[in-house]
Amino acid sequence: MSSLSRELVFLILQFLEEEKFKESVHKENEQLSKYGDTKTARSIMLIELKKLIEANPLFRDKLTFPSLKSSRLRTLINQSLNWQHQLCKNPRPNPDIKTLFTDHTCTPPNGPLAPTPVNLPVAAVAKPASYTSLGAHNPFPPTAGPANSSALAGWMANPSAPSSVQASVVTASSIPLAQNQVSVLKHPRTPPTNPGMVDYPEHEQFMKRLRPTPSIEEVTYPTSRQQTWSLDDLPRTVAVTLHQGSTVTSMDFHPTHQTLLLVGSNNGEITLWELAMRDRLVSKPFKIWDMASLPYQASIVKDAQISVSRVAWSPDGNFVGAAFTKHLIQLYTYAGSNELRQHLQIDAHVGGVNDLAFAHPNKQLCVVTCGDDKIIKVWDLSGRKLFNFEGHEAPVYSICPHHKENIQFIFSTALDGKIKAWLYDNMGSRVDYDAPGHWCTTMLYSADGSRLFSCGTSKEGDSFLVEWNESEGTIKRTYVGFRKKSTGVVQFDTTQNHFLAVGEDSQIKFWDMDNVNVLASADAEGGLPSLPRLRFSKDGNLLAVTTADNGFKILTNALGHRSLRAVENPPFEALRGPIESAVKVSANSAVSSVSPVNCKVERSSPVRPSPIINGVDPASRSMEKPRSVDDVIDKAKPWQLAEIVDSGQCRLVTLPESTESSCKAVRLLYTNSGGGILALGSNGVQKLWKWPRTEQNPSGKISQVSLCLKATASVVPQHWLPSSGLLMTNDVTVVNLEEAVPCIALSKNDSYVMSATGGKVSLFNMMTFKVMTTFMLPPPASTFLAFHPQDNNIIAIGMDDSTIHIYNVRVDEVKSKLKGHQKRITGLAFSTNLNILVSSGADAQLCVWSIDTWEKRKSIAIQIPSGKAPNGDTRVHFHTDQIRILVVHETQLAIYDASKMERIRQWVPQDMLSAPISCATYSCHSQLVFATFCDGNIGVFDADTLRLRCQIALSAYTSTSVLSGSQAVYPVVVAAHPIEPNQFAVGLTDGSVKVLEPVESEGKWGVSPPLDNGILNVRTTSSSTTSNHTPDQLQR
Repeated sequence: MSSLSRELVFLILQFLEEEKFKESVHKENEQLSKYGDTKTARSIMLIELKKLIEANPLFRDKLTFPSLKSSRLRTLINQSLNWQHQLCKNPRPNPDIKTLFTDHTCTPPNGPLAPTPVNLPVAAVAKPASYTSLGAHNPFPPTAGPANSSALAGWMANPSAPSSVQASVVTASSIPLAQNQVSVLKHPRTPPTNPGMVDYPEHEQFMKRLRPTPSIEEVTYPTSRQQTWSLDDLPRTVAVTLHQGSTVTSMDFHPTHQTLLLVGSNNGEITLWELAMRDRLVSKPFKIWDMASLPYQASIVKDAQISVSRVAWSPDGNFVGAAFTKHLIQLYTYAGSNELRQHLQIDAHVGGVNDLAFAHPNKQLCVVTCGDDKIIKVWDLSGRKLFNFEGHEAPVYSICPHHKENIQFIFSTALDGKIKAWLYDNMGSRVDYDAPGHWCTTMLYSADGSRLFSCGTSKEGDSFLVEWNESEGTIKRTYVGFRKKSTGVVQFDTTQNHFLAVGEDSQIKFWDMDNVNVLASADAEGGLPSLPRLRFSKDGNLLAVTTADNGFKILTNALGHRSLRAVENPPFEALRGPIESAVKVSANSAVSSVSPVNCKVERSSPVRPSPIINGVDPASRSMEKPRSVDDVIDKAKPWQLAEIVDSGQCRLVTLPESTESSCKAVRLLYTNSGGGILALGSNGVQKLWKWPRTEQNPSGKISQVSLCLKATASVVPQHWLPSSGLLMTNDVTVVNLEEAVPCIALSKNDSYVMSATGGKVSLFNMMTFKVMTTFMLPPPASTFLAFHPQDNNIIAIGMDDSTIHIYNVRVDEVKSKLKGHQKRITGLAFSTNLNILVSSGADAQLCVWSIDTWEKRKSIAIQIPSGKAPNGDTRVHFHTDQIRILVVHETQLAIYDASKMERIRQWVPQDMLSAPISCATYSCHSQLVFATFCDGNIGVFDADTLRLRCQIALSAYTSTSVLSGSQAVYPVVVAAHPIEPNQFAVGLTDGSVKVLEPVESEGKWGVSPPLDNGILNVRTTSSSTTSNHTPDQLQR
């Protein structure tokens, strides 16, 4: 070692020792003596170095470190992993991604042609090389690996999980960039012909895939947000006051029959109310069904007071669940009559059962409960315990089952203020956060499932209402307006994706979800307790609130008041139950299951095929009851068919710029929000109309105009165009418009529309009218479009070569081709209850397909009346119960039980409505059928019986010049309003589009004809028939 090296080593060793450092500094350099010890020296050196860097102009204003949220790094990592996985040629559902330092690729476990489940996370979609059938839906594999256990991103991620767990693919809710933007922005391409080969777009387009752009499912709206609601939308007018007899502790509206209310009481009683009739349909006092099965029966018997802590309807309305303050839950089946049948009693928890809810893990209807024993439990409908979630350190106060994409989970809150979240596995909670107030808290999602809220009270009496940021696990917004400390726990509910309501200070307080200040309040004409309980109906038009005198009141808005007055068929008349239950539960089976096609039909079901007497189903006589309060009054009067022949007998509006006969509206849709109408013309041009709200000041002059949500025949809408003036026009350059079959479908959030007019299918942005992508270049040409109800990225496309293509927009591929028809496809309808797709064709055939495997289940020919040819289009529309289906052909209207494809009812054109049927559809509540005819008449039918209740003549909605003209004018298409049950729109052959509603004094289109000794008391016989198919008409 050289002398220089030895000297350097000696100096280094000196600096490593504190005393040697000081001695060396003081001896050799007096200027360095101020540095003192090594720690001080380093600090001074860092300060001096910082000053030196900041003095350099190149670094000026570039050293400020941005403030980052604690979860930003996790978000970036998850985002990177998703993009890596998105670009895989053969992505697997549970990728093994362990590092960001090397590119990730998935290798198919069974080769390149292995089928992939349909409902995968957004970033995990397989790309088979040919049109392979899809596998069954399987969102919850039996053995969930680490990647699956942390599939919920953001605050649903396990903070203590290892890196391999954190490296899992996450759902779209946690990623700022839209995950489905990739396939939309790239060039359209056809499926590859060579196995294993994918033709990726060129470099420029490929790079565009990685740039942040607006999602096609969540269009970026302008910053200046327009007010799309009014205070009139809030139910604040007292319409009904009812006395329960005991303090009401829980309420829940039926999921589809909005006037049916389930009530639980402090005395343990469960009551079913028909609000329109003010009728107590069912009353079930608390009773232990089987004492021998309860190990805690002694304590239950000794307790004199057992209260209902929660009542709830199942999502399909077939089951009622009740949780009690001692150990038990009880389940009843509801078959649509005025009867609740005992189904199951479970000794669920030690102590009280604090909450109960229904959920669908693995597509299996289950009951979730929580209790004083600090446990959350999941039960199937046979009483078997599926999951047992332990981890809370205090009694569990409430539960909130939910799902994002195909990830199902449960939020729970405990009396210590802890919030936890659980997947349906045995790997513990994914979340451990504190709720505001640290005491009793309830969590709820908005109706569309996109926003999460919680409301609760602290032990000191302070109340909190907040919105959560799911992706961060933080509070996004805290609402203000609670006036005083509460002596109990405040209750809240959400509605219409826009409003929050809380019962506090003997009144109801309303908030706009986007504004922290109180929007309005209502005292419901007085009589409310200090902390009233409340519950909205599913459509938000009714609000039930408890009263201090052991009763409750029903508050309504205008639509709610109308629904109470015009209940077409009471819930106890088996509206929901054409099939006794789509879910058949076997007492001997460990697990209940949903049968896609083979559903149980009770003898008393109105769906049951039965003989006819004078055109009337005898079974319906025993079920016929007064339909509403008005019908009770009108029952003594002789019934007459409502005939509307003059424009003064109805409300009517003609949409502006819709009278061009050269581009008549051949397809017509209401927007899902109910505030606009979209028409596709025969020339491939689409037009959109939106309704303005005119608000008057005290002088009667219009003070402002803003877009509203609800269409009406009382106000002329605006023909809406984007600021660019762009039109939504299909590609018809090489199309013969005379032979083209236009088709259109609107996304469920009104963000984009797909349409075609004989050429390629175009995807339009509904805010800008720009074409986002095109696909499915003919031949064959598209003739019908339908979105998958559970995934907007999957579309069923009917073709003019009689096939149906199951197309995935996200990966721009046809996943399956369905073959079963002989002529072009004319109708498609999904049923989530039965898990099927029903298709109709110009061959007068109906086919049933499983949406799990896309296999054909059944094929059946509609019965054409003798002497008629099976020509023309056949359309299909599902009832809101997702079991009955309306089949429309120019020769008939028919109702089928889709679970077995048996015809229940049929109506054929006759008497004053003898012309061929041009179009027909259900009303939004499926209690009416609107049918248009080729002679200009419109018929309004009772949906259950297909009896004509109102006839609207052409003269009622057209001018005298049209009537006297040489051209035959009649409706070619009809569309029903999605919220208002008595509003519909028609598109005529002269190009005009009109919206019709009954006059406000009536509020409805006539009344259903009563039965008198089995014979309809009508002037003109317009009867329906009930029939059954013979076995040889069914084809497997």
